[in-house]
Amino acid sequence: MTAGVYLHIPFCKSRCSYCDFATDVYKNAETVERYVDALLKEIGAFDRVGIEADTIYFGGGTPSLLAPAQVERILAAVNKKFNIASETEITMEMNPATVTPETLRDYRALGINRASFGVQTFDDTELKRLARGHNAQDARDTIEMLRGAGFDNVSFDLIAGLPRQTLADWERNLNEAIALDPQHLSLYLLEIHEGTPLAAQVRSGRQPKPDENLAADMYEMMIDMLSAEGYEQYEISNFARRGRESRHNSKYWVLDRVYGFGVSAHSFDGTHRYANERDTAAYVNLIEKLGSAEDFREETAVASEFAFLSLRMAEGIDLAEYERRFGVNLEKKYASDLKELEEARLIEFAKGRLRLTRRGLLYSNEVFRIFI
Repeated sequence: MTAGVYLHIPFCKSRCSYCDFATDVYKNAETVERYVDALLKEIGAFDRVGIEADTIYFGGGTPSLLAPAQVERILAAVNKKFNIASETEITMEMNPATVTPETLRDYRALGINRASFGVQTFDDTELKRLARGHNAQDARDTIEMLRGAGFDNVSFDLIAGLPRQTLADWERNLNEAIALDPQHLSLYLLEIHEGTPLAAQVRSGRQPKPDENLAADMYEMMIDMLSAEGYEQYEISNFARRGRESRHNSKYWVLDRVYGFGVSAHSFDGTHRYANERDTAAYVNLIEKLGSAEDFREETAVASEFAFLSLRMAEGIDLAEYERRFGVNLEKKYASDLKELEEARLIEFAKGRLRLTRRGLLYSNEVFRIFI
């Protein structure tokens, strides 16, 4: 079973109002270079040399704020520690208005072969409310530049249920996304996280609370429209042309090993989950002094996680595989709960698998709770 490598780059041009990730506003090149040096030191201290890996993922933050030379150094460090497969998927998250044709060609020459960038919405008014730092035309230009640089595996994100967004607004977003013809789309329903500017705006009444019924209608609309255009929904929030599913993100849902490096980076080694310090400055100081910034570790309830993460996938849980791996018949173990969920039309059994129904996709947390 091959592993994945995750590399967290926290820097952004500005902080989005809804974001609760570990990010920092880009201040100067020296701060970024010091962070890259710390990241290289952490990778260099990794003591499990020779693990096979076939995905590398630069997440953030905005990794496309890195200079190509910095990306080259990071990839070289990863290659020293891991046995990287020849057909490795190497993804870089990007934000519109942070790339040029030249930097994209350089990234592509370094082996970056998949781009994932945050559009979020094609409505300029909504983008301003979210403090995104780009406009809709920047997103269109980014796709054109990516294709010009030789990227043939492009994904972008959209968010449904934004403040004041109507069903007609969402339909326009989907139509524009389809017209741009990316290989992959990640479409999320807005979540309000405490501690974010958006949470404060909703609490004070400056922005309306999310409308759950409207969000459900938006979710159903995206399934219908994307399915009609040949996109396959392979996970609750992810759609792809056949063969263009995110191999890296899929590792999380099937419990493959993923080794994370950088501030707040999370890892799973098959039995334990562990994570780094969440504050960027503290992370850098810890790496410089100790060579490690780990501040969390726990043994994983693998059987439980296998169940609810598998249910995120369109294929659902392979019941025979579950019993083989964990020595337990899942249908018998959760018989009463599963009967209730089946009667509520949230799950179905088919061809030796347990999977969410279309209704279950909307109320997936009600299903997951029995395994957590």
